[in-house]
Amino acid sequence: MDFFETIMFPFKWLVSIIMVGFHEGLTAIGLPAASGWTWTLSIIGLVLVIRAALIPVFVKQIKAQRGMQLLQPDLKKLQDKYKGKTDQLSRQAMAQEQMAMYKKHGTNPFSACLPMLIQMPFFFALFQVLSGVSNASSSGQGIGAMSANQVQQFDKSSIFGAPLSATLLHGTPPGGNEVAVWVLSILMILAMTASQFITQKQIMAKNMSEEAMASPFMRQQKMMLYILPIVFGVGGINFPIGVLIYWTTTNLWTMGQQFFVIRRMPTPGSPAAKALAERRAAKGLPALPILGGKKVDAEAEAAAAAAVAQARTQRTQPQRKNRKKK
Repeated sequence: MDFFETIMFPFKWLVSIIMVGFHEGLTAIGLPAASGWTWTLSIIGLVLVIRAALIPVFVKQIKAQRGMQLLQPDLKKLQDKYKGKTDQLSRQAMAQEQMAMYKKHGTNPFSACLPMLIQMPFFFALFQVLSGVSNASSSGQGIGAMSANQVQQFDKSSIFGAPLSATLLHGTPPGGNEVAVWVLSILMILAMTASQFITQKQIMAKNMSEEAMASPFMRQQKMMLYILPIVFGVGGINFPIGVLIYWTTTNLWTMGQQFFVIRRMPTPGSPAAKALAERRAAKGLPALPILGGKKVDAEAEAAAAAAVAQARTQRTQPQRKNRKKK
């Protein structure tokens, strides 16, 4: 067992335990044990467990992102301060001031990648489990918590005629429909990349302040907007259909999660924050502090406060003055 296998061993066991747990639960309520749909629902259950466990990490990610965006004006001033200074001492001083700024505000530029980094071991573990199904089935072995019988069931299971262990690049196992594998794989790859692109696009279009849009950080975001879907799209031809189901489901979860955050907890100064302030002002409600931000968008708060004041004025009935008797 090499170093990578040693690291991945506990993740493979955890992934397979969750899948087997869902599979046995679904079988207990009457679903066929060897059905591809039973195993597909088990994979979706795996996604739900992992993503639910990552919700606290996601909240920290939001706070860190908001902190980074609120820091953009200060970072711009720091860059202007050391503009044109390329000597080692100036670069070191700039880096130290930058790190002190991150520490003071409790944020860092790598927090946005934290949920994905935590997910990657589980993704690779699932990839190893599903990729090794055919070999384990032919040799009568189990994989992780999956028994030899369950491995054989999974190896023979399919949806729409496409085996869950089949890949677009390595061909179709015996008994599988090659056309179904191609069609389903391409559809899943397109869904996987499209959902990832839409998620990043809606963040950039609705949930970034003007300062963040004008920052160097934004240029990196624009590059990632196109690079990541291409990377996963090209890599998808090597993924088993079961892994494509996992990654598409987790991307759809992320897209829905971001839609909720953008609508209910937008970044201060972003178009989504102004839209939220307008909705609350229309209902006569005060502006809410935004999660992760130490400042509230002044324009949105003023608009909401004016709306509340106007509503109170309209509700107040003028009192009639007593007239003097003649």
